[in-house]
Amino acid sequence: MSTLADALRAGLAAAADPEAAPVMQAYMKSDMPFRGVPQPVRARILREGVQAAPPPTHGALAATVDALWDGAEFREERYLATALAGYRGYARWPDADWLPRYRHWVVTGAWWDHVDEIASRLVGPLLRADPGRVTPVVRRWATDPDPWLRRTAIVCQLQSKGDTDVDLLADAIEASLKDEGFFLRKGIGWALRQHARTDPLWVREFVDTHPGLSPLSRKEALKHL
Repeated sequence: MSTLADALRAGLAAAADPEAAPVMQAYMKSDMPFRGVPQPVRARILREGVQAAPPPTHGALAATVDALWDGAEFREERYLATALAGYRGYARWPDADWLPRYRHWVVTGAWWDHVDEIASRLVGPLLRADPGRVTPVVRRWATDPDPWLRRTAIVCQLQSKGDTDVDLLADAIEASLKDEGFFLRKGIGWALRQHARTDPLWVREFVDTHPGLSPLSRKEALKHL
């Protein structure tokens, strides 16, 4: 295990709050226990850990995030894995070759707190940086039997603004229109509502031409229109 992974785990242990931990676990409906460490404290632990033992190479970064994710005993270790993958100074190191890793995280994380972070902050930047390699993968995810991969395909462009690939967005949404799962319907509405900030006419037309949108998706999409 890398020195940084050890340091981050030690930091979480030192900051643990036994009273907050079960509350956080219950809120997330998580089988994996929590340390009870809130996000601002996790951010400090990550910052101090990276300053003390920065990953010197791309391979070391990959080994560290793998150790944190796959060896996690507490949910915050996985939060730190995703935060480190997108950490300033290292954000350029992950490339399209990391997509199998992110797929593994989505499938094994299988809940909105992990999936939405991976989709919008890790997969989305890769899509914008290397659409030629990443778009075909996202398209495959959009039709995958796993609902969390499909949600990833739908919400990965939340931060894309004017760079949004609307054909990809439309195809990802249309692939899950008949799915009755709450998180897919909510994700569709969220993605459309966010894109409406950039192109409200496109979103209005999409909603008008897709009567199969669920009431929840439609409500969310038109929330600010």
